[in-house]
Amino acid sequence: MIADDEPLIRAGIRMILTSDPAIEVAAEAANGRDAVEAARAHGADVVLLDIQMPVMDGLTALAELRRSTPAARVIILTTFGERENVLRALEHGGAGFLLKDTAPAELIAAVRAAAAGDAYLSPGATRHVVDQLALGRAAARGEEARRRVEVLSARERDVLALLGEGLSNAEAGRRLHMSEATVKTYVSRILAKLECENRVQAALLARDAGL
Repeated sequence: MIADDEPLIRAGIRMILTSDPAIEVAAEAANGRDAVEAARAHGADVVLLDIQMPVMDGLTALAELRRSTPAARVIILTTFGERENVLRALEHGGAGFLLKDTAPAELIAAVRAAAAGDAYLSPGATRHVVDQLALGRAAARGEEARRRVEVLSARERDVLALLGEGLSNAEAGRRLHMSEATVKTYVSRILAKLECENRVQAALLARDAGL
C-alpha cells in the first residue's frame, strides 16, 4: 500500500512497483488516517508511508498501524530534512526508510526485503542518518546499550556490528566468511536476545553501544 498526499508521487511509485510481477499495489491513501484504514481493510503486507501528510501525519499513522495491523511492514518515505522524525519512526517499529528520489531498483528491493520480514537499510540514506543521529544521542544511550549487548556472544557481537554498518545478510556473510543462512540465524538470535523488533532497531543499538 502506498500512502502519500502527492498524487504524482503515488503514481510514480505505483508504476515502479507494478513493473515487478511479484508485487501488487493493493491500495493508496492520501493521508495517515486513510492509510491506517486501507492497510487494515486490504491486509497490506508492506506499507510505504510518507511522514508529512494531512489529517494524520506519518508518525501517528505508524503508531496506529503497529496497533491495528501489526503484521504490516512499514517503510518510511522521507527527505534528508526530516532526520529526527525518521529516527523516531525507526525506533517505533518502522522497517526502514527510503528517500523519495531513490532509484527504482532500490525501491523494489526495499519492498521485497520488507515483505520477506527483513528491514531495509538504504546505503544512500539510512547509514547517513543513523551515523549523524546516533552521534548526538550516544552519550545518553551508550551505557544502556552496552549493558544490553553484554548478553551476546563474541560472534553475535561481530554480526551485530555489521548490522550497525547497514550490511545485508549476504554482505555480512562475506565479511565474516559465513553463509548467508548462518548469518540469518545469528540475526534472529540477536533480535531475540536484545528484544529488538527488527534489524533497524538492532543497528541503532549497535551504534549506541559503540560496536
